[in-house]
Amino acid sequence: MTDAVQQLEAVRAKIANAEGLARRAAGSVQLVTVSKTFDADAIRPVLAAGQRVFGENRVQEAQGKWPELKAEFPDVELHLIGPLQSNKAKEAVALFDVIETVDREKIAAELAKEIAKQERAPRLYVQVNTGLEEQKAGIGPREAVAFVARCRDVHGLQIEGLMCIPPAQENPGPHFALLAKIARAAGVQKLSMGMSGDYETAIAFGATSVRVGSAIFGSR
Repeated sequence: MTDAVQQLEAVRAKIANAEGLARRAAGSVQLVTVSKTFDADAIRPVLAAGQRVFGENRVQEAQGKWPELKAEFPDVELHLIGPLQSNKAKEAVALFDVIETVDREKIAAELAKEIAKQERAPRLYVQVNTGLEEQKAGIGPREAVAFVARCRDVHGLQIEGLMCIPPAQENPGPHFALLAKIARAAGVQKLSMGMSGDYETAIAFGATSVRVGSAIFGSR
């Protein structure tokens, strides 16, 4: 058993424990294993251990490894969890099953165009910049509900959930609580929140998926 597979099992156990502590149904939280910067050979043992949901930050990097891996493991679900440039919308729609980083009108319009053209509809999340950090992508919290509505009403997009990345030096709990509040107001059910350092806290605040990379694959 490789180190990554051992760590995967440890993370799965911690997720199950956090679900129990939060009185959540067993298996209600999806683990998105973040494989950015790791090559196909590093990912295969985790796939062989039964993990099927993965997250990547960059379209171009994902294009270099996931078509081959998806051919080997066709039931893989691939999430884009990094910022999406409008000129990569075509490639993103073709490759990813879930795009978690819809955050502005131009991206919404490009995705709508490519979804119609390709007749392939990845599930979509709006990224919310809960900490209003200038260096991070995401729509501001005050604009998020209206933006979700425009995605639906203007662009015809089905928004499944919201995603956030709290500021690194702050208590993540208030940010997770804010995202859950916005989701209720926007009428979406899914919450992608929590990473290697805080996914158990995120589960307590209602995360439906957590994005865990370094706790499984090690430091990059």
